[in-house]
Amino acid sequence: MLDYAISYFKSFFQNLSGSGTHLAIAIGLAIAFGAVWLACYRPPLVRKPWLWAILVSSAFFTVVVVSFIQIPLQAVTGRALTHFWSEEILVRWILLAAIPSILITGLVQEGAKLVPLVLHWWWSGKNIDAKLGLLIGAVAGAGFGVLEAQWIHGQIFAYGWTWEWLEIYGFVAILGFWERFFTVGAHIAFSALAGYGLAKGWGWQFYLVASALHGLLNYGAVLWQAGLLTDMWTEVYVTVIAVAVTGWALWLRWRKTVAIPAASEPTASAL
Repeated sequence: MLDYAISYFKSFFQNLSGSGTHLAIAIGLAIAFGAVWLACYRPPLVRKPWLWAILVSSAFFTVVVVSFIQIPLQAVTGRALTHFWSEEILVRWILLAAIPSILITGLVQEGAKLVPLVLHWWWSGKNIDAKLGLLIGAVAGAGFGVLEAQWIHGQIFAYGWTWEWLEIYGFVAILGFWERFFTVGAHIAFSALAGYGLAKGWGWQFYLVASALHGLLNYGAVLWQAGLLTDMWTEVYVTVIAVAVTGWALWLRWRKTVAIPAASEPTASAL
C-alpha cells in the first residue's frame, strides 16, 4: 500500500504522456482553467502576495493527504466491504456501496485544502473578514484544482488523445477536458464556501457542506458506473453542480452588505 501511495503521489509531478508538447498543453490548460474561474472572484493576488503561498501550499499538501490518507482509507473501506459482501452483491448495490468511498474523498480533500486557510485564520487571532475568508478558500481550491487538472490532462494524452480525435468523435473527444474545466471551478467554489463559513464562525458546518457537495459531484461517476448516466449526461451532471455551487459562492462574494449604524448614531427614521 505504501509503495502504491508513493507512486500515486509521484504521478502528479511526472510527464505521464512522455511528450514535452503534451506536457506543456496539459499544464497550460490547467492554469487557464484555474485563471478563468478564479477571475470571477477577483482575489487580491497583487495586493496580498501571500495568497500565492496559500495556493501553492494547498495544492502540495492536498496531494500528500490524498496519496497517504485518502487512498489508504478507501482501500481499507473497500476491504471491509468485501469482507462482508461478495463482489457481485457490491456491484449490484453500487449506488449504496460506493457512498463510503465518496464521502471519504470529500471529507479528506476539502479538509486538506483548508489547512493553509485555517493556519492563516489562527495566526490572525481567529478573526478575518468573511469575504476575505471566501477569497482565501477560493485560492486554496484553485491550487489543488489546477494541479489535479494537469495530472488528468496528462493521463488523457497518455491514453493516446490526438487532434484527430476531434474529427472522428467531435465534441465527445473533449469531454475529459470539459469535465476538468468544471471540476476546477467546483474545487474553487467548495473551498470558497468553506472559507466563508470559517470566517463567519460556522467552520465545521460549512466544511461538512463543502464535503457533501464534493461527494455529490463525484457521485456522478457512480451513476455512470451503474449505467444510469451516459458519458454526455455525466458531464451535464458535473456542469450543473459546478455552476450551481459557483453561483452560490459568487453571490456571497459580490453581494452588498448593509452596514448597521452604531447605537449612538441617529438612524434615518429618527432624523
